[in-house]
Amino acid sequence: MTGASARGRRISVLHLILMLGETNGQYNEHCLPMIGVRDLTICTYFVPRLTPPPEIAVFAGDGTLRGFFRALRAALDARSHDVIHAHAPESGALLVFALLLWRRFGRLRSSIVYTVQDSFHDYRLRNQALMLVTLSAFRRVIFCSRAAYDSMPGLWRWVVRRRARVVQNGADIDRVDRALAEEAVERDDARFTVLSVGRLETVKDPTTLLEAFARLEADPHLVVVGAGSLEGSVVGAAAGLGVRDRVEFTGLIPRNEVFRRCAAADLFVSTSHGEGLPVAVIEAMATGCPVVLSDIPPHHEVADGADFVPLVPTGDVGGFAREMRRFQEMSRDARAEIGRRCSDHVRARFTLPIMHAATEAVYRELPTLARASVPAS
Repeated sequence: MTGASARGRRISVLHLILMLGETNGQYNEHCLPMIGVRDLTICTYFVPRLTPPPEIAVFAGDGTLRGFFRALRAALDARSHDVIHAHAPESGALLVFALLLWRRFGRLRSSIVYTVQDSFHDYRLRNQALMLVTLSAFRRVIFCSRAAYDSMPGLWRWVVRRRARVVQNGADIDRVDRALAEEAVERDDARFTVLSVGRLETVKDPTTLLEAFARLEADPHLVVVGAGSLEGSVVGAAAGLGVRDRVEFTGLIPRNEVFRRCAAADLFVSTSHGEGLPVAVIEAMATGCPVVLSDIPPHHEVADGADFVPLVPTGDVGGFAREMRRFQEMSRDARAEIGRRCSDHVRARFTLPIMHAATEAVYRELPTLARASVPAS
């Protein structure tokens, strides 16, 4: 045993999470699976939408700067943290400002880590600017994919320089398997079912998905999981295309239900123009669902070495329709074989244990943990 474990204690991590809710990736990937492995604390900006298990300490903001700073100060005063991990440009910049204001930056800088969760062009201009603060101030900067790092302009990469590390996102495949084992998956063998999971926002391009689906024949079914600012216009677009009766908009649903929907679908489609490294795609593949993905660098990264995953240019309605039709015309056994290969692919490369081990390796580069990892002479 080495490091903190060798000294009889677990690594203590304070996660800064803007909105703690059912779909929050930092909560689902960095916190829940690490109960009993790390001592976990969460500080939020907004009022949480759920109550975590008692093993996770929560210091909740109220959606205001004053409330967030109050919660952050309480979290910092409650105990000493080996790692303070921010996951958004806003929380990262606010952490730096608060530590400078409270004259704690010099003492705590050696413990702060920031993760870039998306590709550069998917951030708003304000957050691109805020990232300059976090990239320059944090001891280590993790990029959730090689594509996310490569998307950074030269100035941003120059600012972070040798403090950058790439740790690819992973999916909680054990949770996927438990969800599928707990409740039988109901398939509609009479209809070809296409599934899409994601925010209903411009970057996800739900309109291309609907227009491509509308070109299919033989009464297929489309399930759209997610919510967002385009919800009303997307529902209206489905009606305008004459497919409203064949499209189910679920809104936000529990993650375990998302996994079962993936397992029940014949095909998962992402028409997105931008991602970090898409966990929803990885989860769908883990359930054994074949996928058709837009041709963007993060999807290339997921599909690397998987020639059975079609990549279609963004916005190419005809291309997505052709791929959907090709899967629709396959036998069920042929689709199942591709789904099995999808599952094998992500289980070998994009699991939480792989991500957690790589993240811990970054944590142990921090001065305090690095010193603790040196065996006593």
